[in-house]
Amino acid sequence: MSDHVPRSTVRVVISGRVQGVWYRGWTVGEAAAAGLDGWVRNRSDGTVEAVFSGPSDRVAAMIEACRDGPPAARVTGIECFDDTDPPAQSGFLQRPTL
Repeated sequence: MSDHVPRSTVRVVISGRVQGVWYRGWTVGEAAAAGLDGWVRNRSDGTVEAVFSGPSDRVAAMIEACRDGPPAARVTGIECFDDTDPPAQSGFLQRPTL
């Protein structure tokens, strides 16, 4: 892969029925398969928060995939924030609930 591939880092907050439906596990699998760095966690307000970092086209595809999520999820909204620093670690992790 070329060093000139545009990269981006985006933090997303996903709302709807996204907890208790394997959303975090699904996100880890999908993001890792796409070669993205970052993390995902549940938030105490019932949303799921994630940071995706990698080639811009793969980050955009991951955000689109999150609009559906795993089969039991019912996503009602996604907010994207591009003011996030890239994660310190490589790979994709599941973090504890915030």
